[in-house]
Amino acid sequence: MAELDWHAERSDLDGLAQLDRAPANDDIDLVAVRGYRQTRVRQQMAAYGVDAVILSDPVNIRYATGTRNMQVFSMRNAPSRYLLMTQTRAILFEFTGCLHLGDGVETVDEVRPSRTASFVAAGPHVAARERAWAAEMADTIRELTGEARPVVGVERLNAGAAIALKEAGLHVVDAQQPVEMARAIKSPEEMKCVIASLRATEIGVGKLRAAIRPGLTEAELWSVLHKSIIEQNGDYVETRLLNAGARTNPWFQETSDNVIGPNELIALDTDVVGCHGYYADFSRTFHSGPDQPLDLQKELYKVAHEQVHHNMGILKPGMSFRDYADRAWDIPDKYYAHRYYLSAHGCGMTGEYPYLYHHGDFPDAGYDGTIEPGMTLCVESFIGEDGGKEGVKLEQQVLITETGVELLSEFPFEEALLA
Repeated sequence: MAELDWHAERSDLDGLAQLDRAPANDDIDLVAVRGYRQTRVRQQMAAYGVDAVILSDPVNIRYATGTRNMQVFSMRNAPSRYLLMTQTRAILFEFTGCLHLGDGVETVDEVRPSRTASFVAAGPHVAARERAWAAEMADTIRELTGEARPVVGVERLNAGAAIALKEAGLHVVDAQQPVEMARAIKSPEEMKCVIASLRATEIGVGKLRAAIRPGLTEAELWSVLHKSIIEQNGDYVETRLLNAGARTNPWFQETSDNVIGPNELIALDTDVVGCHGYYADFSRTFHSGPDQPLDLQKELYKVAHEQVHHNMGILKPGMSFRDYADRAWDIPDKYYAHRYYLSAHGCGMTGEYPYLYHHGDFPDAGYDGTIEPGMTLCVESFIGEDGGKEGVKLEQQVLITETGVELLSEFPFEEALLA
């Protein structure tokens, strides 16, 4: 097949050259970023009456200290590396042979070898390993806090390890709420990390869009984004969300070896854990060419575009989650069954608090809270008819400011689909 670039004449690609980012950490004061984040965690620990936290989710460890190691591996092998933090001390228990990774990081007071308390590591002796792990943690926490029965927050432990902590005499509570509340508000310096990750991801999406042509598989096209992210020292892509043609509707069909056909819609949700560990989360839908989009394809695109921009337009600091749901865009009946499960969500080092639900879903799934300055939110849309052939996924990432909303994701929309 001839190597044709259906996008060669597009004028809206010109701005992508300006999305490149400066080297040398983008002039970010990473010491200030790490210090702010650790202080946020300690403030929320105090607010919720937690004396110590044991964090084993690698994203939370990175948030609280700035250290990373085998992020995806650590997610499913907990506890294999973990962080014990009180108001005055942060001890990183690092994976075997990796203690050097925490050396010299100002947010880590001490690095110790971890005791991997999992069945994979201990086999039939896992229960004994968990009890020994919990005893070590309990002794250390009592020494650091001076409390006989300290309140200890945990978030990602296997059941045996959590039970062993309680049996060791600790008052075990869930650390999710204080940690999520800490992560929800970004500092101005932290926002530089968010923007750096977005700019790098936009470069990758630009390369992906330029590579679009019928005859590629979804996986081949999706790999273009991966290559660019890794080249720019991003971490990984959290989901497999690129689909073409009939596989765009309903949404959440994972990327496959499906061959992209002519004149099909191609929908992408980036979900990139990129530069400095920050999430770049925006969605775009493209057209494979060679002909112009069909009227139905343009209609789907324009409706999704309207939903995203309406909901961005109503966001403001001080707004309650319930008020947002009540004022959000009304999804037409023919698209309602395949609506995206959220109207918007928080975004930081991954998708995070808060979840903002559609008006119709709020009674069953929603919870109230307040939209605050410093929150970064992703405003979502998926538009596809129940039984329809194709769908459109669009999403924008924004910052809530003292006065309104600042757009963060700058990747252009498709002029041919908006025409």
